[in-house]
Amino acid sequence: MEGAENPAVGIEWPITPLDRVPLSQALRQILALARRGFLRMRHSPQGLIDVVVVPIVFTVMFASIFGGAVAGGVGNYLQLLVPGVLVSVSVTTSIVTGTQLREDIDSGVFDRIVSMPIARIAPLAGLLIADTARYLIATTVSLAVGLAIGYRPTSPLGVLLGVVLVVFAAFSLSWIFALMGVLLSKVSAIQGISMLILMPMTFTSNAFVPTSTMPGWLGVIAEINPISHLISSFRALANHGQFTADVGWTLLGCCVILVIFAPATLRAYLTRL
Repeated sequence: MEGAENPAVGIEWPITPLDRVPLSQALRQILALARRGFLRMRHSPQGLIDVVVVPIVFTVMFASIFGGAVAGGVGNYLQLLVPGVLVSVSVTTSIVTGTQLREDIDSGVFDRIVSMPIARIAPLAGLLIADTARYLIATTVSLAVGLAIGYRPTSPLGVLLGVVLVVFAAFSLSWIFALMGVLLSKVSAIQGISMLILMPMTFTSNAFVPTSTMPGWLGVIAEINPISHLISSFRALANHGQFTADVGWTLLGCCVILVIFAPATLRAYLTRL
C-alpha cells in the first residue's frame, strides 16, 4: 500500500486515505483504541473521583441542607434532587474528553498513535466512545446513592430510557470539548472555559430547586436552560413514566450540537494531522 505524506507533521502515513479504509477495519481500530481508554480508567481509578465521589457528596449534602426547606422533607426532595445531580455530574464529566485529548497531544501519545497504520479518525472516535463509560458510572452512582437514601422512581423502563438520554446528551456535549482539546493549547484553558460555561448553566437550571421558587427573571432563564430540559426529561421518565415535550427539546438540542460541532471537530482534528 502506498503511503501519503503529510507535510504538516513530516511523517509518512502507512495507510490509505480515511475514506478508503474498509469500514470493518476502521471499526476494529476504533474499538481497540476505546479499549485503551477503558484500561486507562482501570489503571488510574483516581481519574474517576469526579463521577464517584461528587454524586455522593452532592446528593447527601443538598438533601440534608435543602430537603426540609424546599420540599417539606428529604424523601420528597430526593424526587427532584437525584435527577438533577445525575444530569449535572454526567454533563460536567464530558469535559474530560477535551482534557484527555489535549494531554495525549501534549505528551506525544497522539502523534505516536496516528503514525500507526490505522484509520485517522480512530483515535478521536475511540476516545469519545471510551468516555461513555464515565457517563454510565456517573448515572449509576447517582441512582445508587439516591435509592439508598430514599429516592423512589416509579418506572424502571423510564429510568433506563432516562439514562440513555443523559448519556446521549453528555456524548453530544463531549464533541464541544473535543474541539477545545484540539484548538486550545493548555489543559487548564479547557477546564477553565468549560467550567465557565457549565457552572452557570447548572446552577441556573432546575437541578436543585423548582423554578417556581426563583425570582421571576431567573425562573425564565431556568425554564429555557437546555440543562433544565434534560433534567425535566429524566424526572418525567423516571418518576412518572411519561414522555414530555422536554424529551423532544433535549433530543433536538443534542442533534443540533452534533450537526454543528461534530464536523467542526473532525475538520480541526484532521487538519492537525
